[in-house]
Amino acid sequence: MYLAMNRFTVKSENAAAFEDLWLNRESHLHQLEGFVEFHMLKSAAREDGTFLYASHTVWASEAHFLAWTRSEQFRAAHAGARTTSKLHEGTPSFEGFTAIQHIAGPSNNAE
Repeated sequence: MYLAMNRFTVKSENAAAFEDLWLNRESHLHQLEGFVEFHMLKSAAREDGTFLYASHTVWASEAHFLAWTRSEQFRAAHAGARTTSKLHEGTPSFEGFTAIQHIAGPSNNAE
């Protein structure tokens, strides 16, 4: 399993527009082999009045994630990204992780 995460710092006055952008866009992720799941996460308000958001995508492997980054679906999903950069501070911070352990809860272990 491979987890790809981008973190965004968003001022409170931009939070609603940032969320609308993510909630109403077509990601095209479901079209890619190896895609497992996606989550957009939001922190509590921080002391400086910003929120931290993290897009969290799970892939079957790093190779599947890399194929996504080279795909037409990736280009389509990110076509307007440059026009929305004013909604977050700086550039997104990317982090990629390969799973070394996975423990599932009881509802995920049902046969």
